[in-house]
Amino acid sequence: MTTTSSTTTPAADLVARSNRLGADPRTTNYAGGNTSAKGTETDPVTGEPVELLWVKGSGGDLGTLTEKNLAVLRLDRLRALTGVYPGVEREDEMVAAFDYCLHGKGGAAPSIDTAMHGLVDAPHVDHLHPDSGIALATAADGEALTAECFGDRVVWVPWRRPGFQLGLDIAAVKDANPQAIGCVLGGHGITAWGETSDEAEARSLEIVATAEAFIAERTERLAAEGKHPFGAVVPGYEALDPAERRTKAARLAPVIRGLASTDAPQVGHVTDSDVVLDLLSREHLAELAALGTSCPDHFLRTKVKPLVVDLPASASVEEISARLVELHASYRDDYQGYYDRNATPDSPAIRGADPAIVLVPGVGMFSFGKNKQTARVAGEFYVNAINVMRGAEAISTYAPIDEAEKFRIEYWALEEAKLQRMPAPKPLATRVALVTGAGSGIGRAIAERLAAEGACVVIADLNLEGAQEVADQLGGPDVAVAVRADVTSEDDVAALVDEAALAFGGVDLVVNNAGLSISKPLLDTTAKDWDLQHDVMAKGSFLVAREAARAMIAQKMGGDIVYIASKNSLFAGPNNIAYSATKADQAHQVRLLAAELGEHGVRVNGVNPDGVVRGSGIFAGGWGAKRAAVYGVAEEDLGAYYAQRTLLKREVLPEHVAAAVYALTGPDLSQTTGLHVPVDSGVAAAFLR
Repeated sequence: MTTTSSTTTPAADLVARSNRLGADPRTTNYAGGNTSAKGTETDPVTGEPVELLWVKGSGGDLGTLTEKNLAVLRLDRLRALTGVYPGVEREDEMVAAFDYCLHGKGGAAPSIDTAMHGLVDAPHVDHLHPDSGIALATAADGEALTAECFGDRVVWVPWRRPGFQLGLDIAAVKDANPQAIGCVLGGHGITAWGETSDEAEARSLEIVATAEAFIAERTERLAAEGKHPFGAVVPGYEALDPAERRTKAARLAPVIRGLASTDAPQVGHVTDSDVVLDLLSREHLAELAALGTSCPDHFLRTKVKPLVVDLPASASVEEISARLVELHASYRDDYQGYYDRNATPDSPAIRGADPAIVLVPGVGMFSFGKNKQTARVAGEFYVNAINVMRGAEAISTYAPIDEAEKFRIEYWALEEAKLQRMPAPKPLATRVALVTGAGSGIGRAIAERLAAEGACVVIADLNLEGAQEVADQLGGPDVAVAVRADVTSEDDVAALVDEAALAFGGVDLVVNNAGLSISKPLLDTTAKDWDLQHDVMAKGSFLVAREAARAMIAQKMGGDIVYIASKNSLFAGPNNIAYSATKADQAHQVRLLAAELGEHGVRVNGVNPDGVVRGSGIFAGGWGAKRAAVYGVAEEDLGAYYAQRTLLKREVLPEHVAAAVYALTGPDLSQTTGLHVPVDSGVAAAFLR
């Protein structure tokens, strides 16, 4: 048993080791695996030494683990549970018993694997999900191959669902094999142990590296014979060139996202790595994909198997889209059959029959989840699954656990309870928003509000640096991406909507906010002034709305388009012919598009702000000085001047406009379209009538 030293603690050593292991994608995947350390501390109640177990808590990630993510349990009480263990049929009851073993406040909630760490007689234990280890674990003759690979240094443990009994199994194997440094868990992963934290880590890495070398040698042997673990390349299924692949993925993403959102809206992610494209080009793609994934961490995120498009890379977007509709219907029927075959009267209700992974030869993989991170991680896990399949096929035959066992885990009561504990989603969760002119001012405030309400946001602006600053501030690519776009350019606008599709799977909510202001009397307004004003706001809004509507119609999920118009779309003010006429154009686009797009479930509404001076990019760009001159006030007093001419005598800020956008696109006004909402503190001359 290790003890707390004067320079470090078991918990600190454990966190450092976990972070190193979790940072290496060869050793484990996101939120996968768990680690532990045992040690002695003084019981604050008795003043006597007490043996403790620190173990990664439920839901944590090794790479980002901190001490607050550790569960802390009394080892004597945890091991005493073996005396009341009711047997494998009731082993789930033991998870609740872990709470009675906690030391002090206990830290994080103990996970299902806590028993493995507490019952194995070693001060330090690592349980990991390396691709190489799972390849051995899912090989048809994995037990014999494990012996061939490691000799008696690593021992085989037959498949068993994670839980108390698996902990007893591993403990017994270790006791029976004192020479062993760890074990391969059939269908699952690896476990290693050591007397010190460094020894446990070194043994974990030794198992991973030894398995990798074993697989690499067999793969090279196949290559020398002109063979590949996934079979030969199928002519016509090779990867498209990057530009064509990207364009095709962008066109397909909204279609696939709409199908994957049949039961519940999803956010998407696209992966076209070499690992993915290689599998999609091979002759054994269909049969391997049908076998599904094996490691519980994999299929809990990817579902038991993907949807595979059975068309060559040369097939058109229209052909693939039509085939996807047919394949999606078959996938749903198949998944319903999987549920019906395996469900028992006390099984949780089916959670949806749509695929989480869709594979399109020549193009790539589309993965889906309740948010961008979940969608991205699902794709990462399927890449792990591909690596596992390739390794298993190189050394033997890929033979994952059977579907009944997969179902027992996917619809495990403990897994369902974990899902039920998840916080309620935010109002705009799963929605993909695209905001133009979002690098500053009103657009930035809108982007910030939509992200705060749960949306993924595309920050579009002529100033890419400003847009990137906003995206970074909102949380980076799992929340927001920055795109440089000139809304007067058809090519830029088409590329902008493509970027939304590639980043998040499509687009649901568009805010036409990009604009500029030219304040001149009629006789001073040039044709160039007029054209510029109309190109940016009237034409730009039209182009953005058209391309976004194209994606929304393909998704078949409805959507929202909001125009940031102006009080000036109604109010006849002086020296403002180009700007106000353009705003009137935008205001009528709202009415026209609301009438046209309603049949597709797309709502179109407008916001009419006035006097937004503070924080406004337009006013800071010279418009403020010109309007102040028109009204004969100092520029710094313009906001207060505008406020005093309103009914409420209150200044309008960018966040007030953002609040109106949220009100129009959130859950409370779902039956509203064709509306203009004034955000002007009350300008009677601009009342709608």
